[in-house]
Amino acid sequence: MTARAPAPTAPDRFAEALLAWFDQHGRKDLPWQRERTPYRVWLSEVMLQQTQVRTVIPYFERFVGALPTLASVAAAPEDRVLALWSGLGYYSRARNLQRAAQICVDQHDGALPRNIDELSALPGIGRSTAAAILAQTAGEPHAILDGNVRRVLARWHGVRSWPGASATQKTLWQHAEQHTPHERVADYTQAIMDLGATLCTRSRPQCARCPVSSACVALSEGLTAALPEAKPKRALPTRATTMLIVRDAQGRVLLERRPPTGVWARLWSLPEMDNGASAPDHLHERYAVRVDTTIALDRFVHTFSHYHLQVTPLLFTGTPIANRVADDPDRDWYSHGQFSVLGLPAPVRKLLETLEESPWPATSTA
Repeated sequence: MTARAPAPTAPDRFAEALLAWFDQHGRKDLPWQRERTPYRVWLSEVMLQQTQVRTVIPYFERFVGALPTLASVAAAPEDRVLALWSGLGYYSRARNLQRAAQICVDQHDGALPRNIDELSALPGIGRSTAAAILAQTAGEPHAILDGNVRRVLARWHGVRSWPGASATQKTLWQHAEQHTPHERVADYTQAIMDLGATLCTRSRPQCARCPVSSACVALSEGLTAALPEAKPKRALPTRATTMLIVRDAQGRVLLERRPPTGVWARLWSLPEMDNGASAPDHLHERYAVRVDTTIALDRFVHTFSHYHLQVTPLLFTGTPIANRVADDPDRDWYSHGQFSVLGLPAPVRKLLETLEESPWPATSTA
């Protein structure tokens, strides 16, 4: 079972100073704080993984406006969930969110479990997110360790190793548990996240305004720029693909759903191929589309966490010559007005919107 923070034998000065700072400077009117239900806190925590608050707010409000309850997420079509998430990236978070909601409906009476072990076992939640949910909605004294908290604790305690290493993680969890109070735990949880997000930032931390700077090891030893240590770098490989943008006579674009695993899993995207030299033959054989004109567009690079993707877009006008697309549930022709209800990868959405907003190139290769 996951260990709870031990009861402190004396007031923790780190927590006391942080709470006093939070009372004056902490964020108290974020959308998920106004109605602090388990579902809303959970959604915010998942969206905030690897994404900043100012980016998340409009996505959060749009998402809960469309799917206001856990049950509505569980029952929604997958395309609806992915469309509402589109642009936030890391789409596995959205798929895990829906899977977890469905498990809650099937196994937990339609609610998030209150037991931290059951909660952290749900897809996409884990120990820190489960702790944040229970701390903020039930006041239970569970320590959290998201990216902001890791940075604060690594600097304050002078932890000199990469936080992603298992031994370092263990050390940081011990520090997190040490400081987590048994009173005002919801405020403390928000306070330490706020400190990392607003003052103890990755670059140019505002140490002069920090409520706990007087005992910070990184500050006293001149290590704020060096801690936490960065992940050992490795060169990212580059992969290449050709994206095929095919428009029919009605101005619709041919899209297909990607496989259930891998990059952009289950999102709608453009047909792709490794080499665009035989694209007309590929479109004819695989999609039963006759190519009328071909236009080469500018290449661009989209970077993932583990590789660069070099994209060569080719623009076609085409004519369907059979019902092969109509007979496949994972392929279809969509008009521009329908893109907003589809889960599209951000670079694909941007590419399609750019083409819609600007005139089509006048020259072609066919």
